[in-house]
Amino acid sequence: MTTVSVQDFTDDDQTVSTSSSNTSTSAEQLYKFDTFRVVEILNDLKKDPALAFSFFHQVKEQGFRHNVSTYVVLIRILCYWGLGRKLDSIFVELLTLSKEYMEFEILDLFEALSEGVDVNEDKNFVRVYDALVKSYVGVNMFDEAVDFLFQTKRRGFIPHIFTCNFLLNRLLEHGKVDMAVAIYKQLKRLGLSPNDYTYAIVIKALCKKGSLEEAINVFQEMEEAGVTPNSFAYTAYIEGLCTHYRSDLGYQVLQAWRGENAPVDVYAYTAVIRGFCNEMKLDEAENVFLDMEKEGLVPDIQSYRALISGYCKSWNLLKALSLHNGMVSKGIKTNFVIVSCILQCLCQMGMPSEVVDQFKQFKNLGVYLDKVAYNIVVDALCKMGKVDEAIGLLEDMKGKQMVLDLKHYTTLIKGYCLQGKLTDALNLFEVMKGKGFKPDVVTYDILAAGFSRNGCASEVLDLLDYMEAQSVKPNSVTYNIIIEGLCIGGKVKEAEAFLDSLEDKNVENYSAMISGYCEVELTQKAFDLFLRLSKKRHIVKKGSCFKLLCKLCTWSKVIAGLSQAGDVKQARRLFDFLLEKGLSPDLLTYTVMINSYCRANCLLEAHNLFLDMKERGIKPDVITYTVLLDGHIKSKLRRIPSSTDEKGNNQATQNALTIWSDMENMEIRPDVICYTVLIDGNCKADNVENAISLFDEMIDRGLEPDTVTYTALLSGLCGRGDADKIVVILNKMSSKGIVLDTHTFSALERGILKAMKVQFRRENHNLADCHYLD
Repeated sequence: MTTVSVQDFTDDDQTVSTSSSNTSTSAEQLYKFDTFRVVEILNDLKKDPALAFSFFHQVKEQGFRHNVSTYVVLIRILCYWGLGRKLDSIFVELLTLSKEYMEFEILDLFEALSEGVDVNEDKNFVRVYDALVKSYVGVNMFDEAVDFLFQTKRRGFIPHIFTCNFLLNRLLEHGKVDMAVAIYKQLKRLGLSPNDYTYAIVIKALCKKGSLEEAINVFQEMEEAGVTPNSFAYTAYIEGLCTHYRSDLGYQVLQAWRGENAPVDVYAYTAVIRGFCNEMKLDEAENVFLDMEKEGLVPDIQSYRALISGYCKSWNLLKALSLHNGMVSKGIKTNFVIVSCILQCLCQMGMPSEVVDQFKQFKNLGVYLDKVAYNIVVDALCKMGKVDEAIGLLEDMKGKQMVLDLKHYTTLIKGYCLQGKLTDALNLFEVMKGKGFKPDVVTYDILAAGFSRNGCASEVLDLLDYMEAQSVKPNSVTYNIIIEGLCIGGKVKEAEAFLDSLEDKNVENYSAMISGYCEVELTQKAFDLFLRLSKKRHIVKKGSCFKLLCKLCTWSKVIAGLSQAGDVKQARRLFDFLLEKGLSPDLLTYTVMINSYCRANCLLEAHNLFLDMKERGIKPDVITYTVLLDGHIKSKLRRIPSSTDEKGNNQATQNALTIWSDMENMEIRPDVICYTVLIDGNCKADNVENAISLFDEMIDRGLEPDTVTYTALLSGLCGRGDADKIVVILNKMSSKGIVLDTHTFSALERGILKAMKVQFRRENHNLADCHYLD
């Protein structure tokens, strides 16, 4: 490769030559260079832009200070040859130079470049302007870029609309929405006519501001200007509606535009799908997805990602996995974002072993897995107590050139704390600090939880002092973790003392105390504290209310007839308190409350609560339906009428068949537990044939019966005396490795022997009848 040396330009004959000789030069040689000489040499090199660029930088490195004249020559050479990257680097270098080094202003350079050319016709000059604006934006000098835009107009130059679009778009990306809108409103003053892309950017900007009416007015401006909106403009407005939780309207607008043959593309549909998912309207999101396919549009990975993410957020893992498998079967490769979403869902659902299995499957398929995915699996392994395996996974990350961060170390520390290995946790904490990572409040919170949950009260206080010394301030979450943790660690008095010692106690701290009481079965203390706070009009944290609600519901007695339902009343009082304070109970809270009523044989109250839940837009899941089915079946078996409502009217509630039909209409598939409840109920009601049909249906749907299911069915068969069927079931259990425990087997053994005797007598009786007929 030919290189250039400063020494090559110091010959007396002033000819230009190239050499591979040493690039060093003496101070005496450098003095031979002045502006005139450098300009002359650069002009001589204009046919070799790479050489000119190299020479320019070498003389600079040797101490020559370039000025407007030298920059003008080099910039013109680079523009002529279309060397955009080198041109950009020159401007970025100029913009980042200190003012002490710069002997001229950027506008001085711009004016020098404009001399002798028609600024609005010369392509090279337009290229210079474009590069300069982009360079301003590239170093986040947005104010300077805007000033430059308007100053050049005063000098007679009209910038290209493409340059303005670039600036507007980058302003939007950096959250400078108001600035982008303000520039748009001044474009006509600059003599510019916005194009379709300009309008689309402005629509997006206005939507980000929430100015949806202004955004729709831009479409009117486009029509008046004779500009046809592009797909980006339509998508920007639809996305704006969906981002502001108006996805229903967004979908209506999409359908209306589609009816007018507007260029609505897959991105617009994806925006609506994402919007519905964010609003947890997953049925609507799926309908949009199907509608898109009917319109002949092929969903892309972003469409799938939006819907899969929605299902994962709602813990509908079966739907998420089914959709993912469908995506892959259509040749669309999955990515680490979708994989992490699925893994996170499994983790949140308390399925750490499934997280590990799924991770291995994705890994074996060659799917790229990023640091987030690895951290989810590390967390899952730690929850399973497999910290050593988690460490091995981090070593695997290192082998893939992935850099471990604070989150990975914090996750491992949490794993040790969960196992009670506090010494190991502290050792890793020191290793982490030794590698230059500064622990944040999350790391300290995990250590605080580890100490407090293991009853190390004094160590927790020492940790707080250490945090203060490291300029990491504990927050309310830290205090809450300690209060609840000390209770779990058997240090309730210490937790109470710690709460009292806090100078600025807030309702969250008291909520943590309520949660702590609940964790150690001090429910009365929790309820008393709750009542004291309620009288002071303090709103207790929703999670703590739920814990208290759970504890109160577990106290309820199953009372026959119209008798009182024990602490269910207190639970309902707490439940109503949530509603009064605007803290809408979630699905789990409703299900707990419905379960408590069912156990107390208060089916009307359970049914009314179930309807209230649906009216509030909370979709029941399989657990809710199972609770209702179980309650109705047991009530029927007890032959005890359900409790009446407050008015004394024994109104009809749903029966099991109605609940089952409603469940099917909601497209909620029963799981093993649900089928087991139905099988057990039918067996106890002497409807063994129905139980067998349900058992077969369950297997046909791909569900695997467990020990409880088999036990329920065997009990029914024993009562009917069907010894042959019992043997078939037992053989099936044996082939699947399912073994009954000793207590269950002993109870069934007597029933099985009785069934065999009944069948033997039946067969003998039939044989006697045959002889009689003969």
